Amino acid sequence: MKHAYFTLFIILITLGAKAQGNNFIIISGTIINQEDLLPLPGASVSIKNTVNGTSTDANGKFQLRTKAVYPFSLIVTSLGFKSQEFEIKGPGSELKIALITQSQLGQEVVVTASRVEESILKSPVAIEKLDIRAIRESPAPSFYDALENVKGVQMTTSSLTFKVPNTRGFNIPNNFRFVQLVDGVDMQAGTLGVPLGNAIGPTELDIASVEITPGAASALYGMNAINGMANLLTKSPFYYQGLSVYQKTGLNHVGGGTGRDLSALTETAVRYAKAFNNKIAFKFNVDYLRGTDWLSNTTTNQNPNSLNTANPKFPELNADADNPAYDAWNKYGDDNGSNAVTLSGLNIPGRSGNQSILVRRTGYWEKDVTNPKVDNIKFDAALHYRFNENAELSYSYRYGKLDGLFQRGNKIQMDNVNVQNHKLELKGTHYFVKSYVSIENTGDSYNIKPLVDNLEISSGGTNSVWGAKYKTALQNALNSGTLLVEALKIGRAAADASRVEPGTPAFNNLKNTIIGINNWDNGAVITGAPATGGAALSQRSRTYHTDAQWDLSDKVKYFDLLIGGDARIYEVIPDGNNFVDFSRPVADRNTPLADGTFGSNVYYKKFGGFAQVTKTFFEEKLKLFGSLRLDYNPEFQAKFNPRIAAVYTVAEKHNFRLSVQNGYRFPALFEALSFVNNGNVRRVGGLSYINQGLNYLDNSYTLASSDVFNAALNADVASGLTQQQAALKNRNLLEITNLSATRPERINSLEAGYKSVLLDNKLVVDLDAYLNQYDGFLGQVEVSVPYTTNFGQQVSVGSDEAVYAMIRANRDRQQTRYRVYTNAKNKYNNYGSSLGLTFNFYQKYTVSGSISYNAISENKQKDVFVTGFNTPNWSTNFSFGNREIAKNLGFNLVWKWQNAFLWESPLVNGEVNAFNTFDAQFTYKIPQAKASIKAGGTDILNTKYVQYAGGPTLGALYYVAVTFDGLLK
Repeated sequence: MKHAYFTLFIILITLGAKAQGNNFIIISGTIINQEDLLPLPGASVSIKNTVNGTSTDANGKFQLRTKAVYPFSLIVTSLGFKSQEFEIKGPGSELKIALITQSQLGQEVVVTASRVEESILKSPVAIEKLDIRAIRESPAPSFYDALENVKGVQMTTSSLTFKVPNTRGFNIPNNFRFVQLVDGVDMQAGTLGVPLGNAIGPTELDIASVEITPGAASALYGMNAINGMANLLTKSPFYYQGLSVYQKTGLNHVGGGTGRDLSALTETAVRYAKAFNNKIAFKFNVDYLRGTDWLSNTTTNQNPNSLNTANPKFPELNADADNPAYDAWNKYGDDNGSNAVTLSGLNIPGRSGNQSILVRRTGYWEKDVTNPKVDNIKFDAALHYRFNENAELSYSYRYGKLDGLFQRGNKIQMDNVNVQNHKLELKGTHYFVKSYVSIENTGDSYNIKPLVDNLEISSGGTNSVWGAKYKTALQNALNSGTLLVEALKIGRAAADASRVEPGTPAFNNLKNTIIGINNWDNGAVITGAPATGGAALSQRSRTYHTDAQWDLSDKVKYFDLLIGGDARIYEVIPDGNNFVDFSRPVADRNTPLADGTFGSNVYYKKFGGFAQVTKTFFEEKLKLFGSLRLDYNPEFQAKFNPRIAAVYTVAEKHNFRLSVQNGYRFPALFEALSFVNNGNVRRVGGLSYINQGLNYLDNSYTLASSDVFNAALNADVASGLTQQQAALKNRNLLEITNLSATRPERINSLEAGYKSVLLDNKLVVDLDAYLNQYDGFLGQVEVSVPYTTNFGQQVSVGSDEAVYAMIRANRDRQQTRYRVYTNAKNKYNNYGSSLGLTFNFYQKYTVSGSISYNAISENKQKDVFVTGFNTPNWSTNFSFGNREIAKNLGFNLVWKWQNAFLWESPLVNGEVNAFNTFDAQFTYKIPQAKASIKAGGTDILNTKYVQYAGGPTLGALYYVAVTFDGLLK
């Protein structure tokens, strides 16, 4: 029993009323652990239904000053112990209570699911929680990495500094559908459109807990939380005081195979917090991480010879090395958009008639154009002031600077990106009001595709110049009797003769010039001339947000009532390249004004409010939840988000839940308002007024149908038809887009679940299942608007002139190409289930595991774009550990596996192989020094794997972390 149970023994040794000027009473006492009779430092002591609380010192002692009226209750919590409540009836009383609890299994309290505190067992929707102990026991190198071990979570790692969690499908590296909050602040970077929770969020020393709700949460949290959300909660300086220091040293790129040499990874963090008389408290955190980034180095060809975008009628070009249309996952500039050139009119021995071969620009590998070294600096500080028992005011400041790589439509090299956040919050027992502003600046970042495109054009000539050199050398080689495979290589070598090579001074100088220019148009046409096209990512924005919540349950007789509302305004500073002032004429939007700006700032707004009613029945066995939220964006009609849920408890242990809800997602800033010229393909938001004068929504053909059309055209030309004759013959292969202006994406969700603690509090069972339907799914489709020769005049799709314009040879002078954010025409159903088990089977030995299944129903009707489910059907993890296998020594081992799946995105399409990894850690505590040493690693067998197509190759990361916690307390 001694090692299976904890006992909390409270001795309030001095409890009485003393005159303190304003009728204050002083409560002081000592908290000890009855198992070893030692004091418990760092235990939290608070007065129920107030904001007043403190923590125990190194000797387990605490002192509270309060105006509370007898009787009132103390809430006592300590890591590893069950939260307990003790009634204080009057002055002079002494309370001795011994409570036995076996473990913390199933005892967690969460706030994210319903925005109020409740038992995790009785949450109306699926929710997972990592508390401080779970984070410490995880073998993951950081608390954020530990999210990957949570049931149902799929992690996408783009960089050491950039990781994005997702749940229940439709995964992308810049995940608009999954919200990350830090103490109520949205971590989504406005114009970057990516969540930066691990890059500017809490440090390892300041994180208190993480709560994750998979599935739609927009009924309570507003637009965008339709796939789920993560709520990161930090430590209060009133409860966690003193100096803490963290030092991690690790190694990655072990044994080769990741494209990098063996490298060191270091992270240093410091936290200090201090409270004065439970009235004023402050804290600050600083964290610095530095290492060599993971590298995307997969050579897989996503354009094999069998596709019509390659050369299917030339079987001798089957090998990737022989296929001039080779498009590697992690090579850029060899894509199908602006970098595909048709060499027509070729005379190939052994084949009759004029022949055409599709070739691509040579491009550059990711390692040639990215920075291997990354760092991340995080700093935050907060000041708290308690007016009284029921009101606490706080101001916090957060700053993050990061490098790294992430994927939007293209890969973005982040360099000196910095984000700042100021938050002011007033909270009481039943309410809070907070306002914050987030300030974003992309620093010295750049876009890899325009960088590569402009490297090619500036040193190797435009596509027409490059193609002419290729064709001449190819035909000469063929005429001399050289076989086609070798002749194609001779042609490429001739076309690339002036191309700058990676690692040379010429390459580095040209690269630095290009990434310093904030204009992605491809303008340099003379070999060796300075580039006029650039790659700089220069985006700045501010996000203003206010929200409030009020719990009226004590003012309403028949049910519990919670109400709240929020308002958000995005302010985008036009950069003339990504975001523009739409009030200016189309031709002038990318041109700076006399003062150097690009016009007036652009605003994007949304407002919302909600009410939630809860009511219990049948002696609190049944709890019903009903919520309704209204969200409004001036660009769209107002949307209602309702949720109805129920939790029914059978025999005090078996908790069944059911919820039905719908949610909406307004297009993100980039989806709504972008206006980017990127490699001669303009990426545009889907709002109707952006389309005015451009007509990509209502007068265009899809790129996919253009590829099919040109493949058939080339075959007919080879058989003797003229280009115009072949074009008219195959005109029905061209698909007219007929897109509508972007509207909010909608999800209807049904979820059921069961959660229980069984076998005398030794086994936790958590089962859930869901069914989602997406309507108006948002994605990108590439289209071409037809023009007369040299863009003299736009012509109507369906006309002969439009058909002629779609011939690939006419592309650079008769097609304006757009990548448009728009809604899918079909509805999509996805469904799945997950099961989690945790079993404390012997003393402190615990095993836990989960298995998740996610799938999508196929639609028979073709859509305008591929939605990209991008999620394995099956994934699982299993852990085995003991936090104290010997005195002060604990360990944990985690095994993860997922099956192969198809990844589809605008950048890369391909199959991601199945993989499994082992993670492990050992922790040794040194209580006398208030220190712990944690040694471990992820992917300790160094299997080398990728999480998504086009993503980096991940391998082993071994580390040792030393933590000193609670010094100078």
